[in-house]
Amino acid sequence: MRIKESGKHSKKRPIFKFRSAASENEDAAPSLGLASVQVGLNPRRRSLYTHLEAAIREWQMERAFQTALWLLQPEVVFILGDIFDEGKWSSPQAWADDVERFQKIFRHPHHVLLKVVAGNHDIGFHYQMSTYKIKRFEKVFNPERLFSWKGINFVMVNSVALEGDGCNLCSEAEAEIIEISHKLNCSREQEHHSSRCTDEQLLPASAPVLLQHFPLYRRSDANCSGDDAAPLEERDIPFKERYDALSREASQKLLWWLRPRLVLSGHTHSACEVLHGAGTMEISVPSFSWRNRNNPSFIMGMLTPTEYALAKCYLPYENTVLATYCVAVGFLAVLMLAHFKLLASPLLFGWNLLRKLKTT
Repeated sequence: MRIKESGKHSKKRPIFKFRSAASENEDAAPSLGLASVQVGLNPRRRSLYTHLEAAIREWQMERAFQTALWLLQPEVVFILGDIFDEGKWSSPQAWADDVERFQKIFRHPHHVLLKVVAGNHDIGFHYQMSTYKIKRFEKVFNPERLFSWKGINFVMVNSVALEGDGCNLCSEAEAEIIEISHKLNCSREQEHHSSRCTDEQLLPASAPVLLQHFPLYRRSDANCSGDDAAPLEERDIPFKERYDALSREASQKLLWWLRPRLVLSGHTHSACEVLHGAGTMEISVPSFSWRNRNNPSFIMGMLTPTEYALAKCYLPYENTVLATYCVAVGFLAVLMLAHFKLLASPLLFGWNLLRKLKTT
């Protein structure tokens, strides 16, 4: 795992615009942001090759996640949707198997909070989504939409349900967001003792961090940059609303109702930094899995009720790791064959010559 560095005395380099005091605040809450881990096997392609491929990539995620827990010591981990590869099609048994795999890969100490939002691979796109799939997902992961931790408010949105067509699930999702908006407004008006607010509803007076799977509306990734941004040939491809990103209308509603200070999203598998409206920063977090990109990464954050600092943590390149293992295995095979004198004569001659040189 590589962490970008800057300055002579900095351990981690914040690569986004940020409030720098958060990184030096002893009370700041360390957190990790991951996206699109996509655990499990596609039920339509369960061949020996796909089993091997999934095993390698899940091993990569497990080692990377466990190393990050040990090295960075986060107090909360956010996974921004697409927890499973094909959860929207999974049978009850396949779902249970994938949940078990996820819990093994992303096991964590009891004091570390793990917070998850649903993605289209978990419950389907809008036209595939159903109450059954949502309830099945929420049975495994706490469906809490709003929670406060160390004086910081977090809002977790089911962005798949923000289609805006008035369907029952979409209407329920909007009603939840409006209720959360009311609670957040009450927290901002604590000093004014508004008659619309009760003491039971009061939250910390902190602008929220918004967590969701789909990114807010943007035309494309044309303005995105960095090692883990989309490939150059894909950045100018226009985004389709409600498929690649939220609609313009849904995005405006979220920004207006919640007034977040930071938005973390996933879905695109690539990194991007977008500034919305009156200065609201959105960070699209790349995929954490080799399944979706050769160079996965994740976000390390230091958060306080009023500030945040973010750094990018890079994982090893898939082709580099696999090439290293292939070279190592090949070298060991040559040594074994040479030891038992099973190599062809030119190689055996070279081996014998090397042994003679060592003895002289």
